[in-house]
Amino acid sequence: MKVRIAYLEEPPFYWTAEDRCATGADIELADVTLRAIGVSSIEHHLTSFEALLPGLQEGHWDMNVPIFVTAERAERVAFSVPVWSLGDGFLLRHGNPKALTNYGSIAARNDAQLGVVAGTIQFDAAKSAGVSDNQVVTFKDQPHAIDALLAGKIDAYASTAVGSRVLAGASSALEAVSLEQGKERRAPVGAFSFNRSNPDLLHAVNEQLRKYLGSADHRARMAKYGLTETELDGVSAA
Repeated sequence: MKVRIAYLEEPPFYWTAEDRCATGADIELADVTLRAIGVSSIEHHLTSFEALLPGLQEGHWDMNVPIFVTAERAERVAFSVPVWSLGDGFLLRHGNPKALTNYGSIAARNDAQLGVVAGTIQFDAAKSAGVSDNQVVTFKDQPHAIDALLAGKIDAYASTAVGSRVLAGASSALEAVSLEQGKERRAPVGAFSFNRSNPDLLHAVNEQLRKYLGSADHRARMAKYGLTETELDGVSAA
């Protein structure tokens, strides 16, 4: 049995290692889960965020790495049980020269530019906080957004808090800020997604995830990539 899984360049969740193989927290979770249900061959397909759902719908691959679950996305694909719960974070140049600490602080400065990957939930969060269209710069993927940040073309890049932490930890030129989620709003959850015409694979993956998530082995594997227990335990109440 072979399963084709699509992924993006977004450490620490998934990226292409120096040996040209897919790696990361969610790649490892997918590997452990699929092997446990009898998959003998896993084929990784690198793609862009904007092609992730269409590629799945069109049958170019069998499943996607975890992304945030939204009602709009759930109309297009079938999501697995949640595998993590993540708040937003900013990646900034070291020193945070414009003192950007949340979406509101960007909205309050006409000279602040925020980078997001097109189609992500961070774009909606920024707009809801009053960030204007001319303050938002969209990119096709994370590497392009980070290049623009380092070049001074944007002042902050919005993604997940854990992703920002890990990237900042790997570069002295960058720092990270985790955004307050607010007591009234639970951090959004992420899950694997599947073509609706393949319910058998979804069912098998869900059965295994329910057995595996929260186990000592699962926690140890995710800790290697910087995911905290809070970010893993948040899905238990989802």
